Parts: sequence; structure tokens; C-alpha cells
Amino acid sequence: MSSAPQLNIDHVAKLARLALTPEEKAQFAAQLGSVLHHIEQLAKVDVAGVEPSAHAFAVHNVWQDDVARPGLTVADALRNAPAQRENMIAVPKVVE
Repeated sequence: MSSAPQLNIDHVAKLARLALTPEEKAQFAAQLGSVLHHIEQLAKVDVAGVEPSAHAFAVHNVWQDDVARPGLTVADALRNAPAQRENMIAVPKVVE
């Protein structure tokens, strides 16, 4: 955990808008130092030849193809309409 002394916990707490006690500052400094130590370990991994990806597994489109199909007949579409006129649903005028 060589990164811990370089941490400015007061600055991090200010950015997070946290009021920390001295005990919390010591605890969080150790925890954040540990996290940064693990990140340093990950930085040492050789990733040459590994293609960047957004997901660990390939994501395929799960939507079915958009295929035109016959719709409702006029009679079916107007069956529950409260009012109809010339094969259309009639609604009250809302804009004058």
C-alpha cells in the first residue's frame, strides 16, 4: 500500500461532500490505499493483443426482425371507439 501516504483524504472528502472524523479519515485512507494498490496490480497486466470491448461476452440483438404484417381491419379498429365518422375515430375538438 505504497499509495496511502500520497492520498489527500481531506480533499477526497471535500469532493464527496463528506464530513469525516479523524478515525474515519484513517480508516478510509487505508481502504482507499488498498483499492489503489489493487489497481496498480491491474495496471501491470499485459493486455497486448486483447481487443477492447464494452462487454465480457458478445452481445447480440435480441429483437426480432421488423417484418410488415397485416394490421387490424377498419371494423376491428373501430369496434370499441366511443364515436366514429367516415371510418375514423371521432374525438372532441381540443384546439381552437
